[in-house]
Amino acid sequence: MSKAADDQAIGYVVNLKGLTSAEAARLLAEHGPNVIAEDKPNPLRLFFKKLWGPVPWMLEVTLALELIMGNRIEALIIGFLLVFNAFLGFLHQQKAQNALNMLRTRLQIKARVLRDGTWQVLASSELVPGDYVHLRVGDFAPADLVISEGQVLIDQSALTGESVPVEREPGENVYSGSVLRRGEASGTVTATGSQSFFGKTAELMRGAGSRGHAEALVMSIMRYLLLMDGALVVAILIYAGLTGLSLLKVMPFALILLVASVPVALTATFTLTSAVASLDLSSKGVLLTRLAAIEESAAMNELCSDKTGTLTLNELTLSGMQAADGVDDGDLLLMGALASDERTQDPLDTAILARLRESGNAVPEKTGFTPFDPATKRSEATFTRDGVVWRAIKGAPHVVATLAGVEGTFWEGAISDLAASGARVLGVAAGPDGAVPAFKGLIALADPPRPEARAIIAELKKLGVRVRMVTGDSMATARVVAAELGMEGAVIGGREEIAKGAICDIYAGVYPEDKFHLVQTFQNIGHTVGMTGDGVNDAPALKQAEVGIAVSTATDVAKAAASMVLTDSGLKGVVEAVKTGRRVYQRLLTYTLNKIVKTIQVAVFLSLGLIIFRHFVVTPLLVLLLLFANDFVTMSIANDNVRISPEPDVWNVRMLIKTSLIIAAAWLAYIFAVFGVGKDVLGLPIPELRTLSFLGLVYSGLSNVLLVRERSYMWSSRPGGYLMLAIASDVVMVSLLAHFGVFGMAKVAWSDIGLLLAFTVVYVLLLDLIKVPLLKAPQTPSEAAAS
Repeated sequence: MSKAADDQAIGYVVNLKGLTSAEAARLLAEHGPNVIAEDKPNPLRLFFKKLWGPVPWMLEVTLALELIMGNRIEALIIGFLLVFNAFLGFLHQQKAQNALNMLRTRLQIKARVLRDGTWQVLASSELVPGDYVHLRVGDFAPADLVISEGQVLIDQSALTGESVPVEREPGENVYSGSVLRRGEASGTVTATGSQSFFGKTAELMRGAGSRGHAEALVMSIMRYLLLMDGALVVAILIYAGLTGLSLLKVMPFALILLVASVPVALTATFTLTSAVASLDLSSKGVLLTRLAAIEESAAMNELCSDKTGTLTLNELTLSGMQAADGVDDGDLLLMGALASDERTQDPLDTAILARLRESGNAVPEKTGFTPFDPATKRSEATFTRDGVVWRAIKGAPHVVATLAGVEGTFWEGAISDLAASGARVLGVAAGPDGAVPAFKGLIALADPPRPEARAIIAELKKLGVRVRMVTGDSMATARVVAAELGMEGAVIGGREEIAKGAICDIYAGVYPEDKFHLVQTFQNIGHTVGMTGDGVNDAPALKQAEVGIAVSTATDVAKAAASMVLTDSGLKGVVEAVKTGRRVYQRLLTYTLNKIVKTIQVAVFLSLGLIIFRHFVVTPLLVLLLLFANDFVTMSIANDNVRISPEPDVWNVRMLIKTSLIIAAAWLAYIFAVFGVGKDVLGLPIPELRTLSFLGLVYSGLSNVLLVRERSYMWSSRPGGYLMLAIASDVVMVSLLAHFGVFGMAKVAWSDIGLLLAFTVVYVLLLDLIKVPLLKAPQTPSEAAAS
């Protein structure tokens, strides 16, 4: 498109003197800031969303019924639980978002703008269409613009996935987010914000997204608990009707039974555990933008990784040379360096000059230099050798060979061999000025793998995560890099394979928009997918993946779409995220197992106790105290010391319920034994029996946490310090309350408390012997399908 056509398309004539402040202010009001619009929901609305869902609904209904029946103390306690858990979840969600906002602030770029006839440095957000800006080497293009003067080499790999920089001349477009690698240019802004190439791509990701597995787990658990709770309430009401029990006495009990069956702190514990892990990850170079990503990383078994900059250094280095007959490598390198200039910041020139410095040589003084010209496809320099003016030429192999009068077919084999290694090949020639230059040979440059990449891929493989390389480079380049990364025997495909849904180890020649479909392919066959990316066009795929990973060089749009941002180069942060995610999984599994077991134990004991003994085995007020005692400890699971599993962790609700039922049955036998011994052996009256039963429920709950936190025997790993402190504090506190008869409890002797504690310790050790084979039992096909 011509410059005149560009001017006409945007509706104004380019003014090389730039805009005035008044014109800029008017256009800013018309077009808006040069930023990508973000969804910023009202914080108050976010908080109230925490009060909306299955768990809050049940508490809210119970709260309303308690108020109607005049039970103000119980209503106050339930209201506190409801608000506390909502506030905790909201607080940690906001902390994660604030961390990302701080990152965006640090990454804000500046622009050189001609305003009111003078050049100024302004925030890129203040740019408007019609602004006249100047770009230098290393700059990010702050908006879409059309070049008016100058010629530049730009890297737009973040936008298009092209790994090779492209030339841009007057009249041609430069898109926002491109990076200038060589030259300087000035141009007029044509589009900003959401109207830019950068912004329009960002809109693609609004419809993308995946549902968290933990969220689905919570809903599955709720269905089981609701069914059980409903059945018990119906049984109690039927019993009350048949025996003539007063509904006024039974109704409060039924309400408390409802509360006891609701996993009140489930959502808050999930949020707290993930938030604690996110703080740990931030110190290891991983910033979470969505807390659920840490849970998903535990289940991730596929990682689709960019090559350039993630598996490789994204820095061209001299990878090989093929000198002509009678020419040594040193002379070939010297002539190539003479035809290069560091001031251009061309990656090819920089790599050749770096190798010359490594050899201990310096570039002789040049008398003239002509930068690379896309029209001639070469650069050249003049210098003096032995009193004679010489020319050194570097460029496309066939162009240089033709200038040197060398038959093209003579070097075809050498060029093919070097190019097959995935390298960029340049020809070099030199000779006295005015004479036909002599062909010196070929120089190959490549982007080498990161030193740690091979070990990281191997470590992820040991963790059960398969790394698949995705690159826009050629098949040959992809094959060579894969071999260097230890991915021998890899199956290589391209865009056609992605379109067909074929599974490959390496995908080459891929456009960024293909990554979205690649993620969907793996998701459709049941995999949990991680995707790395850095460009604007990567954003839809990053948002679609369960674990979208923006690398350290990513654009702001990519970071906004991703669920985690790496602040260090390479994939080391992904390994840390997987390990941390699996620790989080183990902690959440501990909480979930414990909560299901205790819910079943408490609900069934309260219900059957009423039916069998014809009186309340524990008062409603003590049940609420029990909830506080249990949740106080289970919240400390967020910092528990756990061992990670060697394979991806996937929630299996069916196995979870099956295991919980068996352990709960054992604890039911325990609590009925406590009640029976207290009634028939110790001869305790009903008030003291209720206190003893309350202590038994607390002690068994604490013991159950230690029981289920370790998949092997309890002593296989040391519990976390906070967990042990919470358990010890809980035991001391409830024992003191029971002994002195506080909070509606009848006094119990120290001897009875000590006997109960000893019995609990022996019982949990015996139960541990049953648990180990139970948790290590293999899944059946139907159970695996239910995961």
